[in-house]
Amino acid sequence: MGLIIRIILFIVLLFLVEFYFVKKVLKTIRALYPIFSKKKIKLFRNFALVFFNLYPLFVIILWAYQAIVHPIDFHFPVGKIIDYLLIYPFWFYIILTVQCDLFFLIIDIIKLILFPLYKKFKAKILPYETRLLFIIIVFFTAYVPLRMYYDYNTINIRKTVYHKKDIPNDLNNFKIVFISDIHADRYTDRKRILKFVRYVNSQNPDLVLIGGDFISSGPEYIDTAAIYLGRINSRYGIYSCVGDHDNWAYRRDNARSRREITEALAKQNIFMFDDEHRTFIIDTAKIGITFATETYTKRVSQNELDSLVDHSASENDLNIMLVHQPRQIVIDEAVKKHYDLILAGHTHGGQITFLFPFINLTPTLIETTRIKGDFYFRKTMMVVTPGLGMSIAPMRYNSTPEVTVIDIKK
Repeated sequence: MGLIIRIILFIVLLFLVEFYFVKKVLKTIRALYPIFSKKKIKLFRNFALVFFNLYPLFVIILWAYQAIVHPIDFHFPVGKIIDYLLIYPFWFYIILTVQCDLFFLIIDIIKLILFPLYKKFKAKILPYETRLLFIIIVFFTAYVPLRMYYDYNTINIRKTVYHKKDIPNDLNNFKIVFISDIHADRYTDRKRILKFVRYVNSQNPDLVLIGGDFISSGPEYIDTAAIYLGRINSRYGIYSCVGDHDNWAYRRDNARSRREITEALAKQNIFMFDDEHRTFIIDTAKIGITFATETYTKRVSQNELDSLVDHSASENDLNIMLVHQPRQIVIDEAVKKHYDLILAGHTHGGQITFLFPFINLTPTLIETTRIKGDFYFRKTMMVVTPGLGMSIAPMRYNSTPEVTVIDIKK
């Protein structure tokens, strides 16, 4: 019943967003191009609405059929034809629609606030309003696909520095490369992962830490993630915490999912730890790393956190909390125990982030305001990396993948 309610709410929300967008677009076309007949405009509108909504319509029909007639696990057809005919057009259209609606809303709010003035000078204002709407539509019709293409094919290298007064010489200029959210699947394939690995290796890391989410779902991409990430060169090794999707290779057997991913990674000398604390010897220095499992499937309790961080004794020269989700409970505990660094992923840097005056809007803000970058809590620095892959939508928008380099300095 809960799933049906969510589907109904999704359909209602989709209808409202599209209705507002289509209404504004048609109003603009009629005002600027009166030569187009109402019949032609209506025909174009109906074709566009059907074409761009084929994907959710197909999903709902297929889901209903399998739920009622043939109750097995839901598997949506995959392939290039499905991608280019159904999936990509739908997500392009939705992103374009929401992005334009946000600016249309600003204009309508201004009109509402200045309604007496707008009503008085409506005849003079209307041509300018129409042109402004047209500019918004044309700009984002071009910008959205170009930005999606850019964010899919580009990887940023972001460098940041963590200063610590009493760091030993063996850790001065020590370079940690932090990555997360690989999400190996048919969109983040061998070619894309290898490109990401080249960017990591170009930084000559002393230590590579990973924030989990090696796959998107299903066991078929476990080896893809492990084998190609295994080509990372790191002087003192590669270590990871558990991510959300590392539980979902087998949706009904989370333990098996974690076990198979852990074993595949270990074969490539990548070690994933589930609620563990480890101390690493770097010449004469010590780095303590707490691998906290904070995911949708498995939350770390306060008692588990207390037990984990108690291992982080003062004899370590650098203490790091590595966690997938940057939840407050983990941040508070790390700050309380005087950790130097908190490293987290999960957010994808927003993944789909809409341009808006003074703030970039993304659904990720529902979970956290710490989307990407560096955040400071007294002497503790938290780094949230945008990662590489994608979830739910097979694209990024205003969220470029990133390799994060952390230089440790006195």
